[in-house]
Amino acid sequence: MKLLVASIILMSGISFGQNALVIPPTIETSTINLTLQEGVTQFYPGVNTSTLGANGALLGPTLIMSTGDNMNITVDNQLLDTTTIHWHGMHVSPEDDGGPHSIILPGTTWNPQFTVMDKAGLNWYHPHLHEKTGEHVSKGIAGLVIVRDTEEASMGIPITYGVDEFPIIMQTKGFNASGQILFHTNLDTSVMVNGTVDAFVDFPSQVVRLRVLNAASQRVMEIGFSDNRTFSIIGTDGGIFMAPVNKTRYRIAPGQRVDILLDLTTSLGQNFQLMNFASELPNAVYGSAQPGMAPFMTSSLPGYTSNPLNGANYAMLDINVIAQTASPITTIPATLASFTVLTEASATVTRDLTFSSAGGGMGNLSGPFLIDGSTFDMSVINHTVQLDDIEIWTLTNQTPIAHPFHIHDVQFFILDINGSTPPAELQGFNDVVLVPGGMGNVRFIAQFSDHANNTIPYMYHCHMLPHEDEGMMGQFIVTSPTAEIVVNELNGIQIYPNPSVDQVNIQFDDYQGEIQITNVAGKIIHTSKATINSTLTINLDSGVYFLIANDGTTQQFIIQ
Repeated sequence: MKLLVASIILMSGISFGQNALVIPPTIETSTINLTLQEGVTQFYPGVNTSTLGANGALLGPTLIMSTGDNMNITVDNQLLDTTTIHWHGMHVSPEDDGGPHSIILPGTTWNPQFTVMDKAGLNWYHPHLHEKTGEHVSKGIAGLVIVRDTEEASMGIPITYGVDEFPIIMQTKGFNASGQILFHTNLDTSVMVNGTVDAFVDFPSQVVRLRVLNAASQRVMEIGFSDNRTFSIIGTDGGIFMAPVNKTRYRIAPGQRVDILLDLTTSLGQNFQLMNFASELPNAVYGSAQPGMAPFMTSSLPGYTSNPLNGANYAMLDINVIAQTASPITTIPATLASFTVLTEASATVTRDLTFSSAGGGMGNLSGPFLIDGSTFDMSVINHTVQLDDIEIWTLTNQTPIAHPFHIHDVQFFILDINGSTPPAELQGFNDVVLVPGGMGNVRFIAQFSDHANNTIPYMYHCHMLPHEDEGMMGQFIVTSPTAEIVVNELNGIQIYPNPSVDQVNIQFDDYQGEIQITNVAGKIIHTSKATINSTLTINLDSGVYFLIANDGTTQQFIIQ
């Protein structure tokens, strides 16, 4: 109870609208350096909170890329902990994807290089270390990735960042009595946008664009505006729609993004709020008054019913409408992007995934939750996908709570939700879908093109971070006849076979010096000194391992 009281005091300690919305800086070059670092942030006056960030104490810069760019990114981990960085929503190879296999040890760097193959859209980056994602994201590491293309540039929509296009990273956080961030908590009583508590912003009286991300650990939000004004949705997760969809509410789950145009041409001088209308969320959605279906309502979520945000309406952002900019956009186009929707008839493979609770049956709300009866195992490949196959995945949720399901590598089209055609605002590109609780069902279709690797997998998981960290995750490889299992070489070191069973050979051709072998948590499993033209054969349990040379460079290998 002390934690809850302290958190509520922190949340309500400042009058609304006192803090100007922080707009994260941008990096718009194809060569990017990100330094992950420890920091201190004052969310509330006089309260120093330990945080994590990229190129700063909290969150990270917005990365602006263009289709066709050849990206060269260096991620320098100056944290005290091992981590990873995942490019959520980006269509990149598994070795560049930044899942839990691509660890970055403290004091080392990771250098993904890829060509941007995505259409214009809004993605984001965040850590993805198994069992640590919730902690690292909650403490602050997250940033937007905006992809531009020539089609977007021709639409006549806002694209001037910080002027008529605004990043909106929505989060709720919990704090303990000393003002430190809690993770895996139901006491997330502090509301913030872009890391700003009680935020206000000035928008010009013209068409403005909101690039909205739900970066909360668990909370689903029903967003709209305090005066119930209509807004135009022009895209979701990975791309822009063919035409705007006008709404007064949009339900956005953790990990999801939405691209909104707001016509303020007749709103000069007005004040209104971006709201979370959580009272309108249905049961069995985290953030509603009752997050589960009967009889599993709130009893197994300690503190949930005491959290004043659950099932309540509250402001996320205070908005003032000021004078237009020098070159305003004042109309919303009727047509937008062109793309081909995958049809059910084009699918060549179907897969069925079932969500359940540990212990069987409908279980409870606290988990742990399972996919196909299992928790995540780094050494198990759950599915093998053939390159270029078009697949339909059916997700059946036997638990009493909705789960936002995220898949890496691809954007998908939703075929149906509980047997019904999805509403217009869910008919575009998606990489997260909220699967209803209580035997809810979602089917989606996706094509697995371009990237194949017989060794390194992609992930799929619930994007409620406590659920993910507790093992509600699986992995798949995309393979093809031409994708070979390659002998890995690093600084004159060959590791073979990879993957292997029980033991692996490490051949030192031109390398002499110390090597370390670590597991995915960064624990050192083996240390030895190598000499030129020698071979080390080592027996290991099933898992993913990393060989670290004396200059800090690493190579991954798998024991099955």
